[in-house]
Amino acid sequence: MAVIVVTKSNFENVINLGKPVLLDFYADWCGPCQMVSPIVDEIAEENDGIIAGKINVDDEPELAQAFGVVSIPMLVVIKDGKIYNQAVGARSKENILEMFK
Repeated sequence: MAVIVVTKSNFENVINLGKPVLLDFYADWCGPCQMVSPIVDEIAEENDGIIAGKINVDDEPELAQAFGVVSIPMLVVIKDGKIYNQAVGARSKENILEMFK
């Protein structure tokens, strides 16, 4: 499945799709974010059981604030509508997939 651009207006719909959700909080100017972005894309394409969404912190400051984002990239796994796991900084594909276990 393709990555979903998550905004304040579609956030509730995305987290209520009935699958675990990986949220990637990023900014276009962030070097480590640019390293993580293609990995999130791969995870989205290879795992039908995971919804992947990207949230641009410059465009969606309210969502960033709601999740307490102080450093990016920040990855958040949501299961059953609740935060299950989170990590800050660039991560390998294996490390990101481990966040679901």
